[in-house]
Amino acid sequence: MSHAMTRWLFGAAVMAVAATLTGPASAQTKGLPSADPETAAMVRRQNAECTACHSEAGLRALPRHDMDVKKLSGLLVDIAKFDTSIHAGMACRTCHTGGYREYPHVGAASGKAETLPCAECHAQKTFRIEPQVARSVHAKNLKDTFTCSSCHDSHVYQTAARLRDPALIVKQDNAMCIGCHGSDEKFAAAARPLPVPKKRPDLDAIHAWLPNTQRHWAAVRCVECHTPASTTRSLGLSHEVLNKDRAEQNCVTCHTKDTALRTRLYRWQAETEGARLGFVNSAIIGQAYVIGATRNTYFDYIGIALVVLALGGVALHGLGRVVAGLGRGGSK
Repeated sequence: MSHAMTRWLFGAAVMAVAATLTGPASAQTKGLPSADPETAAMVRRQNAECTACHSEAGLRALPRHDMDVKKLSGLLVDIAKFDTSIHAGMACRTCHTGGYREYPHVGAASGKAETLPCAECHAQKTFRIEPQVARSVHAKNLKDTFTCSSCHDSHVYQTAARLRDPALIVKQDNAMCIGCHGSDEKFAAAARPLPVPKKRPDLDAIHAWLPNTQRHWAAVRCVECHTPASTTRSLGLSHEVLNKDRAEQNCVTCHTKDTALRTRLYRWQAETEGARLGFVNSAIIGQAYVIGATRNTYFDYIGIALVVLALGGVALHGLGRVVAGLGRGGSK
């Protein structure tokens, strides 16, 4: 039995037992925001203890003078963003365990070892995602250091289903990619485990084949081209990130009536909106004009009708001239 399968079964068993023993009250234990007002208030109080230091406000007014300011400045959480993230309403100590639970911290925590891995709560999705990541370009040389948090900041991340607005989805998801691939410093830090140091490729140069590159990056996600279609509907898209040689370079994949964007970036709109005012892929038209994908079928019909009328007019005109010519010939 594979390691991923074992972990998934173990996680499912633990959550089932927890649900049996504690019922609804176990929601916070499983990492879910609690609907109980008293529990929610307790979580807010606990998190306030954490953000008393781990926030911009906390950094400006430190509760203790013996704190390592330089280290703390790299461990800040944007409270406003956290409150709108997918983990909003959860207690910090749900994920940050061990030495992190003591407040104030009595000693140095061992770091990531005392922060629960994502699979503890997301076991079912991890079971499906891990094989995809294993085939990803990132796993080729960074298998031991590349984790969920390499891309997904758990303090700010929101799912596409939660954001829904394609412009917000593109902004968030592309920031994950360009955060490393657009920064020499971050790229070098990520590539440090490689046996041979790798220089960050120039994004504009390797995307020179793509017309209006910047406009594409503002309108669609990197993963629209750099991942294959997901075979698991609940995941939305695959986590198998493709290198430049395997990435999509066929414009027709998006710029067509059967656009791939309908099942990717615009999936959530497409599932809730039907055809509107005759537009094909009407879910897209409210956000962008995609050549070939956002056609209006009524205009197609009108265009065909005009062509038919024009040809008919030419034919009638020609027939009239023939008839008139025959009439003149007969009169002679």
